[in-house]
Amino acid sequence: MAAAGASISSQPFLKGRRSDGGFGLGFSPSDLGGLSSPAVVQICLRRLPHPSRRLEVKAVGNVFGNYFKVATYGESHGGGVGCTISGCPPRLPLCEADMQAELDRRRPGQSRITTPRKETDTCKILSGISEGMTTGTPIHVFVPNTDQRSHDYSEMSIAYRPSHADATYDFKYGIRSVQGGGRSSARETIGRVAAGAVAKKILRIKSGVEILAYVSQVHKVVLPDGVIDYDSVTADQIESNIVRCPDPEYAQKMIDAIDAVRVKGDSVGGVVTCIARNVPRGLGSPVFDKLEAEFAKAMMSLPATRGVEFGSGFSGALMMGSQHNDEFYTDENGVIRTRTNRSGGIQGGISNGETIYMRVCFKPTSTIGKKQNTVTRNREETELLARGRHDPCVLPRAVPMVEAMAALVLVDQLMAQIAQCELFPINLDLQRSVGEPINGSVKVPSESYPSV
Repeated sequence: MAAAGASISSQPFLKGRRSDGGFGLGFSPSDLGGLSSPAVVQICLRRLPHPSRRLEVKAVGNVFGNYFKVATYGESHGGGVGCTISGCPPRLPLCEADMQAELDRRRPGQSRITTPRKETDTCKILSGISEGMTTGTPIHVFVPNTDQRSHDYSEMSIAYRPSHADATYDFKYGIRSVQGGGRSSARETIGRVAAGAVAKKILRIKSGVEILAYVSQVHKVVLPDGVIDYDSVTADQIESNIVRCPDPEYAQKMIDAIDAVRVKGDSVGGVVTCIARNVPRGLGSPVFDKLEAEFAKAMMSLPATRGVEFGSGFSGALMMGSQHNDEFYTDENGVIRTRTNRSGGIQGGISNGETIYMRVCFKPTSTIGKKQNTVTRNREETELLARGRHDPCVLPRAVPMVEAMAALVLVDQLMAQIAQCELFPINLDLQRSVGEPINGSVKVPSESYPSV
């Protein structure tokens, strides 16, 4: 048996270094000699990870999407912010002006009811474009920071701002970028809005999808249900005033409400309503990847969000099934539709072809110009009067952010639908191609997609 032990120990797999610093399997060849014949030695080998792999840290939380992937980067007072887009289809006409139009809606310093920080947020596409067309390779977008005032954050380097991410970043990482809130700043959303502009263009060209968002509530000023027609509201109506509410009367009331708290150094929250028209049927998946679940994750990842509801939302709890159900009918084109849309365009986690609508709740801006009780990083109680430039209400600039996240969800789901359910010919008795809007009209001007 000793000879057998020596023979086994001569094999290469017994000579490697063990995780405890020794060599071999954890016993010496002489240990085998104590076994009485005809004992059988059973050896189980387990592959240990390489030490360097065990120390690997993945940068989680910075990438969104499965097929159309967006990774954002940068901090409020760093050199700049931006994104890298992976999975964009090739041969899409695209230029910086496509992104800039959306970034201009998001940028600071637009009006008296937004932060006075002055940034042009001028974007530069550094890769993924050739002769005005996407190449199918990663698209890298960069936006420089040009109006930083790091000295405004000296007090906040010591004391935590109430309800801000200052404390939790310290709790998690043990270090944080103090100036401007670092990664928790809303400047991170620049990358999302730039990528959302690309997603919007794909959706419009492929399926005629139109995504619009507007402010429907500021503090206690609430736009009544039914005032805005989801089928006819336009971007021009939304952009006609600084608060981005399509109803002029309620827009002024909202502006007055923001002005009232702005001059006092306080802030207010509210609600952004988002609609998506001409969404193809069949987007989304059952169970864990329901379309509204994907939307909810996207919207709740935005700064300051506190809730999201679809269709009838929480008011559906006050109805009976006979009141809430959306009855089906066949329209004049033979298309199955619903007479009402309390489902918000999604049933069973899958789009049904009706207009998708949701409401996203935003809390008041955390950083305010009033003294607040807090503690320092050394656990000492103190008072903090925050300086810096901050929005008295995030809602006007949140509108393009909400649209962008809705577009990123829908383009990702569009690509998933094509990959799974249109790989083979569709069932024409039950299905429609995602390139065929539910109303049967293709809303793609020929000049928007030149032949190549």
